[in-house]
Amino acid sequence: MAGIMTLQNIIIVLATLGAFITIIAIAMPFLQTDHYGSRLKYLAKRREELQAQQRHKFEQQQQQASLRRRETRSQGMMTRVLNKLNMMEKAWSPELRIKMQQAGMRGQGPAIAYVFARMVLPLVLACVAALIVFSSKDIEPALKLLITVAAAGLGYLIPDIIVKNTAKKRQEMMIKGFPDALDLVVICVEAGISLEQAFVRVAQEMVDISPILAEEFSITTSELAYLGDRRAALENLATRTGAEPVKALTTSLIQSEKYGTPLSVALRVLSRENRDDRMARAEQKAGALPAALTVPMILFFLPVLFIVLIGPAIIQVLQTFQE
Repeated sequence: MAGIMTLQNIIIVLATLGAFITIIAIAMPFLQTDHYGSRLKYLAKRREELQAQQRHKFEQQQQQASLRRRETRSQGMMTRVLNKLNMMEKAWSPELRIKMQQAGMRGQGPAIAYVFARMVLPLVLACVAALIVFSSKDIEPALKLLITVAAAGLGYLIPDIIVKNTAKKRQEMMIKGFPDALDLVVICVEAGISLEQAFVRVAQEMVDISPILAEEFSITTSELAYLGDRRAALENLATRTGAEPVKALTTSLIQSEKYGTPLSVALRVLSRENRDDRMARAEQKAGALPAALTVPMILFFLPVLFIVLIGPAIIQVLQTFQE
């Protein structure tokens, strides 16, 4: 032990330890991560992202403002024309307002455009048809007049057809996502959440699945909060949508509130009925599939099948005759 603890060995150990500490001291700045520099880079990148978002938002606001100004100018022009012709009462009619709401067109602007289009389109299409048919000498005068009148009638019907088709597609989309929304309402109500909060939750969860239903539930939530009559808010939901499942839901909610029946039981029965209806519609479409495929099979599959089966035999026969 005394031989090991000599002065020479102690000096070697201290020198080795000093060299090791020196190497560590030199290498430490290179081994340490520059958290401050990375933080500055992240902040600079985040600042650029926020600036880009603000620019994009500002551009969208400018575009929306320009669109609103154009819509305001066009709406003002249409309003002046309708006022001069005393036709603004049709644009303010409750029936037209309900029809436009069911098509997802809110506000007074779409109703004014609808009445204006039904007034202008017949004249435009009649003038175009008259210019086309009366320039031809091969068509009889009575047929020319009939074509012009038919074009005017078509121009009168086109706005109504567009609104009805839009409302029908919107209702189909709502019906498609309604069973999922109703299940969420049932879960929320059975968990002890109030109807207003259940609608809020359903609107949040259904944004990606069915944006139309989410929008309608959000509007109903606002009406339940600000209207004094809950029944009026629920009836407005049924009127705005026009879909039968939504009408059944509002009827169940109104009756449950009126007679004091358990809301969860009524909603669960309604949810089961909607699921059964959804399955019945799917089975109906599956049953109608063979009949729908008959014409495509005759037009596209059978000719190809005949060519594949009979083609080689025809080729052999032709080669035999040529020999």
